[in-house]
Amino acid sequence: MTTTPSVRSCLKPGLPRRHVLRGAGAFLSLPWLESMLPSLARPLPAAASPPSSPRRLVAIHVPLGMMPQFFFPPRDRPVPAGEAGGGKAVGVSSPYLDLLSQHRDRWTVFAGLSHPEVDGNHHAGQCFLTGAAHPGQPNFRNSMSLDQLAAESLGLETRFPFLAMSVRNGEHYADSISVSRSGVAIPAETSPRKLYRQLFVAGTPEEKRDAMRRIAAGESVLDLILDKALVLERSVAAADRPRLEQYFQSVRELELRLQRAAAWESIPKPTVDYPEPEDIADANRILEKSRLMFDLIRLALESDSTRFVTLSLSTFSVVPHVPGVKNETHGLTHHGNEPEKIEELRKIEEAQLRVFSGFLQGLGDVQEHGQSLLDQTQVLYGSCLGNANSHSTQNLPLLLAGGGFRHPGYLAFDEQRNEPLANLFVTMLQRLGLELDTFASSTGSLRGLTA
Repeated sequence: MTTTPSVRSCLKPGLPRRHVLRGAGAFLSLPWLESMLPSLARPLPAAASPPSSPRRLVAIHVPLGMMPQFFFPPRDRPVPAGEAGGGKAVGVSSPYLDLLSQHRDRWTVFAGLSHPEVDGNHHAGQCFLTGAAHPGQPNFRNSMSLDQLAAESLGLETRFPFLAMSVRNGEHYADSISVSRSGVAIPAETSPRKLYRQLFVAGTPEEKRDAMRRIAAGESVLDLILDKALVLERSVAAADRPRLEQYFQSVRELELRLQRAAAWESIPKPTVDYPEPEDIADANRILEKSRLMFDLIRLALESDSTRFVTLSLSTFSVVPHVPGVKNETHGLTHHGNEPEKIEELRKIEEAQLRVFSGFLQGLGDVQEHGQSLLDQTQVLYGSCLGNANSHSTQNLPLLLAGGGFRHPGYLAFDEQRNEPLANLFVTMLQRLGLELDTFASSTGSLRGLTA
């Protein structure tokens, strides 16, 4: 199909809204779902060599939070701040953080960070990487997520500009934390087997022909949409125009994904020394499912198949296979300060952090161009809830590992008047090489964390 500089300039009359949405929605689950700039329409270099030290980002969200009394270090042992004017660095020890002690010089934990005006209890999860205000309200519109902004500019040299992944049981509020430029949540892959095959298994000639036919069919559907929507665009009420503009942007993004997918079909996939995994049907085996996803993230980064990954680790409606745990996790988070429930929940959260520690170890063990993969990968681990028991969205539990930062260990900001979490995002984006000084609700970069 012919790529035009403006989606709106190509629109023509008469397509009912349900058909428009159906036409695009048929492609939302394809593995090329990523937000990109128009520059992606340029030809891809065949099997181009990657940069010597590519920088990467992994963002991991635990929607049900972590109990603050076990996550945050105490604030009564101050040490000099890492930078003039920075946040106060203090002794780095807590029951949860001690589980990550073998990596202590390679991470920083933060207190006193949150997104201003992000409320809405569990609805806040969809804004973890965006900072968009007031989720859950009828007129809420999300904004672009941290990973998508990075992938737009820096994800052009890999087969997958980004990966959105999820471990979950059923549908919940924040199954994906990746949000496109048009404010639409990007469906996350939940099947380790499907993800492995997308990353590493070469299709048969017939499968490749089928893939190209699907791409061509997608282009045909877009042609149909763009041929029949001009009257719709001209005739809608003013109140409907923002929503329609959002849809047009989604169409443009989809067009670019199809172009990119066609270009990569001719480039061989990498091979890895890791057997194709089987999906785990038992939702309560949440720790094993998490390990599988972490392994696949490491392999995707190590093979330079992508450089930007999001992962949502949801324990909604799950009774994890953890010794001493008999109750569903979400119910335990509303423990009402009952000691027995707190103890069960602590076992679950500690088990999750041990799995996360293994992921950091795996990244640290991989050497690339004289550095570990962890040194080249920013790994953000945290939650949209500061205290799930009360649905508080203040003072979020957050940890940033690797990425080549000089890690002071702990940066504590005002717990009552929180620093914008987006300030940390600005610092992370700058470390990736993006020349910007604002993102979402930021007021600048984060004090006290320097590379």
